[in-house]
Amino acid sequence: MLSFQSSKNVLSLTEDLLVRIYELLAAESDRKSFRLVCREFRRIDTLTRRHLRVIRIEFLPILLRKYPRLQSLDLSACPRIDDGVVSLLLTRVGPGSNSPILGHWAWGLKSLVLSRATGLRFSGLEMLARACPCLESVDVSYCCGFGDREAAALSSAVGLRELNMDKCLQLTDVGLAKIAVGCSKLEKLSLKWCMEMTDLGIDLLCKKCVDLKYLDVSYLKVTNESLHSIASLLKLEVLGLMACPLIDDVGLQFIERGCPSLKVIDVSRCEGVSSSGLIFVVRGHRNLLELNAGYCLSELSTALLHQMKNLNHLEVIRIDGARISETSFQVISANCKSLVEIGLSKCLGVTNMGIMRLVSACINLRVLNLTCCHSITDAAISAIAYSCRSLVCLKVESCNMITEKGLCQLGSFCLLLEEIDLTDCCGVNDKGLEYLSRCSELSCLKLGLCTNISNKGLSYIGFNCLKIHELDLYRCTGIGDDGLEALSNGCKKLRKLNLSYCNEVSDRGLGYIGRLEELSDLEMRALHKITGVGLEAVAVGCKRLADLDMKHCEKVGDSGFWALAYYSKNLRQINLSYCGISDMALCMVMGNLSRLQEAKLVHLSNCTVEGVELALRACCVRIKKVKLFAPLRFMLSSEILEILHARGCIIRWD
Repeated sequence: MLSFQSSKNVLSLTEDLLVRIYELLAAESDRKSFRLVCREFRRIDTLTRRHLRVIRIEFLPILLRKYPRLQSLDLSACPRIDDGVVSLLLTRVGPGSNSPILGHWAWGLKSLVLSRATGLRFSGLEMLARACPCLESVDVSYCCGFGDREAAALSSAVGLRELNMDKCLQLTDVGLAKIAVGCSKLEKLSLKWCMEMTDLGIDLLCKKCVDLKYLDVSYLKVTNESLHSIASLLKLEVLGLMACPLIDDVGLQFIERGCPSLKVIDVSRCEGVSSSGLIFVVRGHRNLLELNAGYCLSELSTALLHQMKNLNHLEVIRIDGARISETSFQVISANCKSLVEIGLSKCLGVTNMGIMRLVSACINLRVLNLTCCHSITDAAISAIAYSCRSLVCLKVESCNMITEKGLCQLGSFCLLLEEIDLTDCCGVNDKGLEYLSRCSELSCLKLGLCTNISNKGLSYIGFNCLKIHELDLYRCTGIGDDGLEALSNGCKKLRKLNLSYCNEVSDRGLGYIGRLEELSDLEMRALHKITGVGLEAVAVGCKRLADLDMKHCEKVGDSGFWALAYYSKNLRQINLSYCGISDMALCMVMGNLSRLQEAKLVHLSNCTVEGVELALRACCVRIKKVKLFAPLRFMLSSEILEILHARGCIIRWD
């Protein structure tokens, strides 16, 4: 608590100085603390806030009235937004507002995120496009109902430079043509999973939007004709072609002679692409910075390696799934010394000697993926640790020969390490975690299936790795309540935690988890010792919980589910399959959780058909995906099934 004199000194600061102080606060939690100090600090927050991410749609009118100078608005957590809500926001900001200025908040808006806003249609988009004259970036990804009319409405935002339309399943060449003609200033466009798109639409896009620097057409059924069109884009720097089944080496030959500014290309999982096609790309673009060819090459050919000698500026290469020899490692290390990331997941032929040759020259490596490279031992890990002092991410899942000796080297030399995946590395033990805990910058640690670790090992992480925000303990059967106590005392920033099948965890352990206020994602499948008491502790303490998986938690009673319904208002996804929830508790959970979008409700033995139907009626306005027990297909009324279908809810039967 500040003394009176200290408070007086702080409040004597000029507005300009307070603004500069506020702008130095990067973390949202720090900014929240700032604006809670006093009215003057809250006023500074109002004056300077340019970015806003809204969690609860009911607070949106008040927030927009409070922050009229926004440049970026993220509504991805508000899937219920629709044309009616947009109309309200653009005509009257906040209940009871007497302001004659309509939609003032939209005047300076430059970036708008509407991802998963499935209720928004052409009318709402047209209003937004007209009300936001400065709009430069729009994200409508995963708006599955977004089609040609919506694209036409959005095309009136003539100043658009960035547009994300991933998984807009109704979009066709007609809608893309509207965007291409209306938004000719586009520099960045993503069309992943827009399955109705063809070569015709891509061709028109390339003719009209000649300033494109980023284009992603991954997962589309476009052919080599599209690559012929794309090759004409003189400013294109990034091209995403992941899992395009109809393109092959002939199409990549067009890229060799075109796209002179190309820096990044992704042809991963393209079945028709071979080393010959990549030779065309490499030969035509010696300034390439990133090459992603994961799971499309059977082997790294000698001819391709010869061409790679010219890639002196290459920073990222991913060749996951290919066969590679020790000679290949030598060529890469001798010529691609600028590498900062290498992906070798599931590559055949990766040996200790090969890795040693690689890292001896590539000392600037920051990311290394060796997932399922089963021949790797502590010798390779030691070489990596000694040579790559700047390493921030290491993935060695299923590398069973790694032991505490390798982790000792990582803990001694790789002090900048932020992420390590040790899933299914059975050689990892408590001593290894003690060594690894020296990496105080660690933020993501995956220890799934590491059955030789216990509470003692977890306590080292809890005491020393205070920046961890993601921890995977899947099937770590030696972990119990004492380990979770140490974790909750130190790792206050934990946001994602997997405790599934950690059989020793009880209600006491979940009580410690309830102290983690930042926790948003919790998996706790098959914790047979927990009851409603433990679930209540989590619901009360973890107010930011958005994703909860408690499949097979049979002993949790209704008291826990009632607490969940009352306290966990931010839940978006929940898995209650094989739980002992009753009809009444299920209706409360499904009805009270106003942000719930996805639910898995399979094998609820204590629920009746009538109870499940009532629960579905309680949430049918907002639920987007639900998984049900297969026999219910013939037991639920046709009325409720039609209502869910009409509202765009995807029903899956198990």
